[in-house]
Amino acid sequence: MTTHISDIAIGVDIGGSGIKGSIVNTATGEFVGEEKRIPTPELAQPEVIADIVSQIVESFEVGPEVPVGVTFPAPIVNGVCPLVANLSQDFVNRNVEELMSEHVGRPVVVLNDADAAGLAEAEFGAAHGQDGTTIVLTLGTGIGSALVRDGILVPNTEMGHFLLPNGLKAEKWAASSIRTKENLSLEQWAERLQDVLDMVEMFFSPDTIILGGGISTRFPEFSPFLTTRARLESARLFNTAGIAGAALVAAQQQA
Repeated sequence: MTTHISDIAIGVDIGGSGIKGSIVNTATGEFVGEEKRIPTPELAQPEVIADIVSQIVESFEVGPEVPVGVTFPAPIVNGVCPLVANLSQDFVNRNVEELMSEHVGRPVVVLNDADAAGLAEAEFGAAHGQDGTTIVLTLGTGIGSALVRDGILVPNTEMGHFLLPNGLKAEKWAASSIRTKENLSLEQWAERLQDVLDMVEMFFSPDTIILGGGISTRFPEFSPFLTTRARLESARLFNTAGIAGAALVAAQQQA
C-alpha cells in the first residue's frame, strides 16, 4: 500500500535515557522506515536536547510540509514546562514548543509523553473504536497517565501523584520500579496497583482503563488479581505509542 505525503508525520519521543523518532503513517499508527535513536546526555541543557531532536528530524530527509510532534517527560502547558524530574531543571518555565521549533526550523507540537501514548492507544491500540472515557496508565519508573474522552485528550492529568489513603503517592506505592525495588511478587504488586485503580475509578468513572509500560507484557499474569468496573486492557503499542501519538497530534494540528 502506498503511503502519501499527507498521511505521514514525524514523531520524536524524549526520554531520560534516549531520544528516538520515526516517520509515522498517521492513518494506521505504523512506522514508515526505521526508528532513529540517540542517547540522552545526562542533565543536558535544553539547547542540547533540542539539537538532538533536530538531528533526528533532519535524518528523515522529508520536506518542511511534514508536521513534527515531540513528547516530553513532564507536563506541558501552552508549550511551557512548569516542572521536570528527569531532565535538566533549566527546562522549568521554558517554552519547549518554541525552543524545539527554533532548532528544528519548522513548527513543532510538544506534549506530555504519557498523553501522547494515551492518544495513540485510543486511536490505534487497545481503545480503538471505543466510545466514552479512556484512561491509560503507564507503569514504569513512575506512573504516567492520559485521559481521553471520545478521542479528545484532557492533558497533564498526572495521576501518578494521587495521594492514596495510606499517605503515599500512587507512583511511590505501585510503580513497576517499586515492584522491582521491593522484590514484590506480581500478586503483591497487583494488590498495590488495585489501590491506584480504585482511586482512578472513584474520580473519573472511566469506561476503559489501559495499562501500559514494560510490565504490561505480563498483563495475563497479574490482571486476574485486579477488579475494576471499567473494561481493563493491556496496552498494544508498547514502546511505539509515544512516537505515534506525537505524530498524530502534529498532523491533527496542521490539518
